[in-house]
Amino acid sequence: MRTNDAQMLVLCTLADGPLHGYAINAAIEKLSGERLGPGSLYGALTRLEDKELIEPLAGEGRQRPVRLTAKGREVLERELRSMAEVTDRMFEAAVPDRIGYLDRLAGTDVGRSYKRLVLDELDIRPGHTALDMGCGPGTDLAALAEAVTPSGTVIGIDTDPEMVDRARGRTADLPAVDVRLGDAHDLPLADASVDRARTDRTLQHVTDPARVLAETRRVLRPGGRAVMAEPDWDSLAIDHPDPEISRAYTRHITDRIVRNAVIGRQLPRLATEAGFAVPTVVPVTSVFRDVRSADRILGFQRNAERAAAAGYLSEEAARRFLDHLAEGPFFAAVTLYVVVAEVGDGALS
Repeated sequence: MRTNDAQMLVLCTLADGPLHGYAINAAIEKLSGERLGPGSLYGALTRLEDKELIEPLAGEGRQRPVRLTAKGREVLERELRSMAEVTDRMFEAAVPDRIGYLDRLAGTDVGRSYKRLVLDELDIRPGHTALDMGCGPGTDLAALAEAVTPSGTVIGIDTDPEMVDRARGRTADLPAVDVRLGDAHDLPLADASVDRARTDRTLQHVTDPARVLAETRRVLRPGGRAVMAEPDWDSLAIDHPDPEISRAYTRHITDRIVRNAVIGRQLPRLATEAGFAVPTVVPVTSVFRDVRSADRILGFQRNAERAAAAGYLSEEAARRFLDHLAEGPFFAAVTLYVVVAEVGDGALS
């Protein structure tokens, strides 16, 4: 709801029954995160009474309870329906197509920026063999092929046949690219056969990140390098007047939605335990100021509904969360880490 609309706030607090002024303001604070000033509160009560949307009841002393009239309840229900329709139009309700989602993210300024950083840190040379683990629909294979030149090879691996088919179609005119159906936990590659390897938001989903890192270490040649871009979803910060609501939303993401939600912060340790040297860790923080753009990546409505169903948020809190995001101003941020892992020149693979 529009929390700056004092009259709407008053009507909402009276939906469950009569209240007097102090109780109304306490309910408004619980609903919106802050109380109305005395002038705003009593001005709103006066205007609502003049419009015949509320009516006073008999009370004792200075307490003067008021209740909704039939007209007031009709206005409130109509306004709430209207706001719900606006919210539903603003946010995506359905889970997006996976290929479309990956392409969408790659096309954002943030996506282009961190992907360029990953490519730079890979330091690919002509003639190298480069491995893209979890290549998806082939979003980044062309850039890798350009880096290795026709004298090199790019191997894309994914567990999803649909992704593999799409990646093969997109790279059909790139003879250096070889797309294979395979599992990063058990790479279909010989020991010490790869110069460079990358993951891009892949390890957050795998069953066993340590196993994938061990496999990566196995297939890299001495002097080889892996560069991994992985998020830390526990860093997801969304501005809301009630921080506990946004914290609960983030907790639900980390607990229930993403398998390895804090892999970004874990990667330097896991890579070291897998036998890599880790010379570089670069944080990349995405800042969102436009709610529609953020929703296309973060899926606010569907995830708020899931959080409510799982008990992390009440249905009322989920609606307040979405209403606030829809009203603006909007701010959210999340950090992804680009981790560089190297195999020593004299190491055995």
